[in-house]
Amino acid sequence: MGYKTLELKIIDKVAIITLNRPDDANSLNLEMANELLEIATICDSDPNIRAVVLTANGKMFSGGGDLPSFKKQGDKLSEYLRLTTTGLHMAISRFKRMNAPFIVAVNGTAAGAGFSIAISGDLVFSSDSARFTVAYTKIGVSPDGGSTWMLPRIVGEKKAMELMLLNPVLKAEEALQLGLISRIYPEADLHEESFKVACQLAVGPSLAFGETKRLLADSSVNSMEHQLELETRAIAGLARYSKDTKEGIGSFIEKRAPEFKGE
Repeated sequence: MGYKTLELKIIDKVAIITLNRPDDANSLNLEMANELLEIATICDSDPNIRAVVLTANGKMFSGGGDLPSFKKQGDKLSEYLRLTTTGLHMAISRFKRMNAPFIVAVNGTAAGAGFSIAISGDLVFSSDSARFTVAYTKIGVSPDGGSTWMLPRIVGEKKAMELMLLNPVLKAEEALQLGLISRIYPEADLHEESFKVACQLAVGPSLAFGETKRLLADSSVNSMEHQLELETRAIAGLARYSKDTKEGIGSFIEKRAPEFKGE
């Protein structure tokens, strides 16, 4: 299936999604939001996709919203933004809650919605030349893309407020120190190294990965007792229905490498 704003390749059970509007700073418009949602739904529902990498073509990861397209909307801008953010938000939710680990490989500047997409990864790898800035309030809008939920959890409320009101441009090393990203690679190595990690995860226990992702996503809003109950239900459920759980325990006892099937 062809896409106008994105590219999708599936290699060795790894889905590689590439933002593909390099002449427009890979900025987000309604079409990209809808295509991203469609691809996120595929990644969420296809059991043969066991890891996902999202990156971008060109020098920028994403400059955020497509401001020229916003300006063209005139009096219809409010509805346009409602539809665009709805598609983006549904896509991010699927990426966050699907079984497949979600790696974002940030190859250049990530600003606005690009920043939100970048930090949504389960793992976030950055080139050493990448830059990060929240940027929304610089153009008189409030943040979207889940950044008001994710950022305080990563850096704390006061630091999140500073980043969202003052909009500093962070170098990759600063983003790493704040916990916004997981690793830094030389620009020339970013895509290869991201794919290597994705391939490693793609032969792992997909159902256990999914339960782990969802437990972590819900942890901040649950009491400890509720979280403990969810952990019990998750691990007991895997023991009941996951072939990979049985394989993992059996291989450990038999002192051999496990062969996980994502089941």
